Amino acid sequence: MTKSIVISGPPAVGKTTVAKGLAEEFQLEYLSGGDVLKEMASDQGFDSKGDDWWDTEEGMKFLNQRELNPEFDKKLDKKLSALFDQGGMVITSYTLPWLIKDGIRIWLEGSHESSTNRMQSRDNMSSEDAYKITQERFDKNKALYKKLYDFDFGDDKSVFDLIINTNNLSAQQVIDVTKETVRKLL
Repeated sequence: MTKSIVISGPPAVGKTTVAKGLAEEFQLEYLSGGDVLKEMASDQGFDSKGDDWWDTEEGMKFLNQRELNPEFDKKLDKKLSALFDQGGMVITSYTLPWLIKDGIRIWLEGSHESSTNRMQSRDNMSSEDAYKITQERFDKNKALYKKLYDFDFGDDKSVFDLIINTNNLSAQQVIDVTKETVRKLL
């Protein structure tokens, strides 16, 4: 059985790009934990279409709802953990690295300014809006996961096999670095 890989990191750091690159390189199945959570939001009556949905007012409203009802996240994490344990997956997830026992864990980090720039160009928004949204999403998720699982998202990186600072690297350079490490660990 091929190990699964999880990619984590703050909002707009390049997790999806790297995960898709690894899935293609190693013929693994790609799954976005955020997309699964968006399906759950849709089941709750939210119109969660679009890659930038999390950055909208409605996406933030769902994040607020998750703060009040942790069952969304617990259900998601249970589902993602089961899929991860089957092997052969590349999954993007904020929480999975702290919840799994096996597999490859990669943390992508970058400055808030770098994430802001990525979101600004990716989602076609002002620098001020992108800065505010990335900070609010990070802070709210960090508090949610501390309350739910008692780990320090963004601070406790002890569970990771590889940590990459993406600030001065192109997306392809980050993918190339992760490929090298994954080849050794698969």
